[in-house]
Amino acid sequence: MPRLRGWREVLAVHRLHFPLPVSYLAYTCWGAAFAGPRHLLDGPVLVTVAATLLALLAALAMNTAADMPTDELDADKAGLAGAARKVGRGRIMAWVAAEAGAALALAAVVAVWLARWAVVLVIAAVVVAHVLYNVEPVRLKRRGFAGPAVFGAGFLAVPGLASYLAVRPELEGSMVPVLAGLCVLGFGRTAWFSVPDHAVDARTGVGTPGARHGPRRTLVVSCLITAAGLALLGSGLWWRYGPGWAAFGVLGEGSFLAGMGALRGPHGSWSRMRMAAAPAALAGDLTLVAIPFLAR
Repeated sequence: MPRLRGWREVLAVHRLHFPLPVSYLAYTCWGAAFAGPRHLLDGPVLVTVAATLLALLAALAMNTAADMPTDELDADKAGLAGAARKVGRGRIMAWVAAEAGAALALAAVVAVWLARWAVVLVIAAVVVAHVLYNVEPVRLKRRGFAGPAVFGAGFLAVPGLASYLAVRPELEGSMVPVLAGLCVLGFGRTAWFSVPDHAVDARTGVGTPGARHGPRRTLVVSCLITAAGLALLGSGLWWRYGPGWAAFGVLGEGSFLAGMGALRGPHGSWSRMRMAAAPAALAGDLTLVAIPFLAR
């Protein structure tokens, strides 16, 4: 791997400032928790989690490299843009290749270990989804709501499926609405959190939902998509754990929407909305992982 220029830049390029790494870990572990909490520390699960984390880090670095021209014009992302500029796009993409390759290699180890190649397919799907999201000529980020749909599913939902398959060889029936709900929720949440970037995206010709449809319309559509995802997720949680735990999960995962309160008043702004919602989003991620342990 190319020589590193300093841990501060490495952490920034990979979006590893606290508390984001906690959310990343939750995205990789929720599947194993649902498949069987007592297996969370099994060898194949730990290797799968490591592989999935590497795939997510590659996705984040790839996104940083792809967004450099836009982020340099965004005051909220001045630190990220500066770190990316210091490291350089070529070096960032070298890290992406190394991390994605290591992720697939670790997934192959698990596949041989368990004779279960679905783990490799899931992690490969995560990598491909983020290539499609970030890299021309497809670059789904500039194609309206297709971008957050692919990013949300490929970052918040599907990665956890790998650790599930490291515990169980097949998806249980009650997991179908859980996985579908997380995919739709990831779609809505990604679109919702992208709204504060609408002005810079429009100026640089990146056709995100906010740039194409305006921030308020995008916010409304994002809330509707999020509500549909929460309904699906809630039905799956009800099926598995009962109505009380379903309500707990839905409230936890939907609590980030309260961040819209930051739009009110003379100091309200889109940036404040995103900042206010971030802790609630983290709490929702941790709630999802905790439910299988608490409901036993």
